[in-house]
Amino acid sequence: MQLTKWLIALPLALTMLSGCSVVERLVYRIDINQGNYIDQKEINQLKFGMSKDQVRYVLGTPMLVENGYPNTWYYIYSHTHGHDDNIQKNLIAKFNDEDKLVKISGDYKVGKSFYKSMN
Repeated sequence: MQLTKWLIALPLALTMLSGCSVVERLVYRIDINQGNYIDQKEINQLKFGMSKDQVRYVLGTPMLVENGYPNTWYYIYSHTHGHDDNIQKNLIAKFNDEDKLVKISGDYKVGKSFYKSMN
C-alpha cells in the first residue's frame, strides 16, 4: 500500500516541479512566418544601379522604409517553427539620391554579378 502511494505521488510531484513543460511540449504550435521571404536566387538577380522599381519587382515591397530615410529599405523575415527558437534574416538595400541601388547588406551574400554592368 505504501509503495502504491509513492508510485502515484512521485510522477505527480515531478510534473509539478517541471513547471508543466512536458504538457506544453505536447501542445501543437503552428509554424509562423512573417515578413519578406527572400531566397539567395533573388539576391543574385540584384545589380548595382538598379532602380527602386526594379528592386521592388525582384524582392517585393520592403517591410520597412523609415521616415526621413527613403533611400534605405529593410527586408525582414521571421520564422518560428513550433516550439523552436525564432529565426530572423535581414536584408538592407541602400539607394543613392538618383534612386539607384548602391549597396546591399545583411544576412545574405552579395551575388557575384552585383557589380557587373546591367544589360
